[in-house]
Amino acid sequence: MKLTSKGNVITIYCDGACSGNQFGKNRGGWGAILTYKGRTKELHGGERNTTNQRMEITGCIKALEQLKKNDIPVEIHSDSAYLVSCMREKWYRQWEKNGWNTVKKQPVENKDLWMRLLDLVAQLNVKFLKVHGHSGVKLNERADKLARLGIHELD
Repeated sequence: MKLTSKGNVITIYCDGACSGNQFGKNRGGWGAILTYKGRTKELHGGERNTTNQRMEITGCIKALEQLKKNDIPVEIHSDSAYLVSCMREKWYRQWEKNGWNTVKKQPVENKDLWMRLLDLVAQLNVKFLKVHGHSGVKLNERADKLARLGIHELD
């Protein structure tokens, strides 16, 4: 699959999925697509005993880990309001100020992943964009399929 990206921007679509959230032994998957100057790279994977939120963040981290520190702008498209809102509204600043506790003085969920993501973002020029899930956005739909493939491969 050959896709084009716009100009001198690395475009990333990432998604997460989880199956069996209501059970103790669930399976999650993440998927990501990176495009740059007409080249495309797809990534996916899965984990057992996880959450959808963890998979959403993991997909983003795995994509960013593919990049080298540089000045090429990166646009991350995600249907996760949790991920995009945290990064755009900088929720993490208050969490850090509160010793990685929420305003309700509860430990921030997924702190380990947020810290990894923040380290990666600090090295790059990254913009987070919200996309509506399951709305026909081609690369978002593909990222979702990759996330579900990550779950399937755990079987």
